[in-house]
Amino acid sequence: MSSDSEIAQATRLRSIIELAGARLGIPVRELEPYGHYKAKLSLDYLERLQHRHDGKLILVTAITPTPAGEGKTTTTIGLTDGLNRIGKNTIVCLREPSLGPCFGLKGGATGGGHAQVAPASDINLHFTGDFHAVTSAHNLLSAHIDNHLFHGNALGLDPQRIVWRRVIDMNDRALRTITLGAGGSAAREEGFDLTVASEVMAALCLSESLDELHERLGNMLIGYGGPDGSMPFFARDLKVTGAMTALLKDALKPNLVQTLENNPALIHGGPFANIAHGCNSLIATRSALKMADYVVTEAGFGADLGAEKFINIKCRQGGLTPALAVLVASVRALKSHGGAAPHALDQENLAALQAGMGNLLRHHANLHDRFGLPVVVAINPFPGDTPVELDWLLQECARLGLRAVISRHWAEGGAGAQALAQAVLEEIEQTDNRFSLLYPDDMPLRDKIDTIATRIYGAPGFSAPDTVLREIERLDRTYRQFPICMAKTPYSLTGAAPGQPLSVHDVRLARGAGFLVVLSGKIMTMPGLPEHPASERIDVLPDGRITGLQ
Repeated sequence: MSSDSEIAQATRLRSIIELAGARLGIPVRELEPYGHYKAKLSLDYLERLQHRHDGKLILVTAITPTPAGEGKTTTTIGLTDGLNRIGKNTIVCLREPSLGPCFGLKGGATGGGHAQVAPASDINLHFTGDFHAVTSAHNLLSAHIDNHLFHGNALGLDPQRIVWRRVIDMNDRALRTITLGAGGSAAREEGFDLTVASEVMAALCLSESLDELHERLGNMLIGYGGPDGSMPFFARDLKVTGAMTALLKDALKPNLVQTLENNPALIHGGPFANIAHGCNSLIATRSALKMADYVVTEAGFGADLGAEKFINIKCRQGGLTPALAVLVASVRALKSHGGAAPHALDQENLAALQAGMGNLLRHHANLHDRFGLPVVVAINPFPGDTPVELDWLLQECARLGLRAVISRHWAEGGAGAQALAQAVLEEIEQTDNRFSLLYPDDMPLRDKIDTIATRIYGAPGFSAPDTVLREIERLDRTYRQFPICMAKTPYSLTGAAPGQPLSVHDVRLARGAGFLVVLSGKIMTMPGLPEHPASERIDVLPDGRITGLQ
C-alpha cells in the first residue's frame, strides 16, 4: 500500500490561479498567490460576495477520540471529494495545523491516504505565515505590558494580577512557567501557551473584517490593578491595538488550496478545541457558503467539545445554520470505548464493539435531540476491521434507527465516499432540520454551565469552589450574553466520574473573543514532546521534498 506522501507526490495539483478561476470564478486580481498552489483571497472580493445565496453547511464531528483513531479530517476531505464526484459544487473548510502537534505526538494534520489537502508539507509547516502573525501580535502585547511596567506603570497594573501569557507555536514544556526580569526588583512568574491557545487566534477566527478584529483585540483583558486591585485593564489601554491589527491584516484573509482530487479547500485559522472554540475561521466558512452549493467543515475533538462549541459559539456569533452533522466513528475506537486493550484492537471482538456503542449513541443524541440536526454516522474502516464487525455495526445502527454508511475515502478517495455523500444529501432533503442553540443569550452564566454539564455531558450539574461561583456571578452582571467555552478533557465525554458533577476550578474572561472560558480538570495549553516526537522522522530529500511529516 502506498504511503500518504507517495500518494500526494503522485497527484497532479492544479495551479491555484487556474483552479480558482475554473471552479470558483475568482478573478486573478482577487488572489494573492503564495507560490503555485496556495493563495489568499482578497477581503474586498469576499465582501462583494455577500449578496449571494448561501449554500448548505455540513458539520463533521466524531465520537470521543481515542488513540485507536476515528479519522475525522480524512472523512471531511473524503466527503468533499465524494460530493464533487456526484456533481455537487462543494468546498471543504478546515483549520490550519499547529507546528506543536505536527512535530510532537500527532504529526501532520492534512488528512491521509487518498483523502488529503495539498500541498501537505507547506500546509503543515509555515503555510502562509498566519500562525507566525498571530504569535507576533500576541507577544507584541506582552512586550507592551512589560514595557509599561518598566516605565513607571502609569495605569497602576498589579504585576501579580496580569493574566496575559506569552505564546509560541512549538511544544516546549520548559516554557510552561518562566520568571520574567530575573534578578530585578520587578521579577514575576509567567509562562507560554501554544499559539493555538491564544485569544488573538480565537478573535481572528471570529472576526469578519479588519475593523471588527481591531475592536476585538482592543477588548482583550490583560490584567487587573487600580486603587483596590480589581479594576480591569485591556489591550486598548496600552494603545497597541493598531500595531497588532497591522501584523494580522494578511492573516485575516482566508487561504485557498485544494484536495488531491483538485477540489477547492479553504484552510484558515486554528484555535484550540479545548481552551478556545476549535473551528476554522468564520470569514472562511461564510465566504465558502457564498461560493459553493455545499460546504463541509469540521470541529475539534469529539462532538461534546467541537460540535458543541461550533454551534453555541461560532454559529451563534456568525448566524450559521448547519444542514446536517456527520458523526465519524471507527470499529477500533468503539472497541476501545468498550474496554478492548490497545494491543488487541485488530482482534475481532463484538462484545467490546457493543459495549462501546454507548459513546456513539450519546453523541448522536446530542446532535439530533439537543441541537435538532439530521445526523449520518460515517463508519471509517481500518485495515484490521473484520467484515463481521463492520456488518454488525451497520445492522446495529439500523436497528437503533441511525443512518450509517461505511466510507472508504482513505483507500479510494472520493469514489469511496460517494455512498456517504449520497446519504448526506438524502438526509438533508428528507429529514426535518430543527436546529437550535443549546441555551439563549440571556440565560445566566451559571445556568449555561449547568446546561452544558447536564444536557451534553450527562453529568448531574457542576460543582465549583465558592470563589469561582462568586467570580461567575460577578462576570454575569456584565457578560451574561457571552456563550460558554468549556475547557475539559477531550478523552472523556462526561469530564467527571459517572454520577459525579462536573468539577469547575476556574473561569477566564475572553472578552475579545466574546466568550467565557470555564476550566474543568487539568488543561494542557503547552504540551511537551514525547520521548520520540514526530520531528525525529522528518527529513528533506536533495530535491527539496519533505518526508516523514504525515
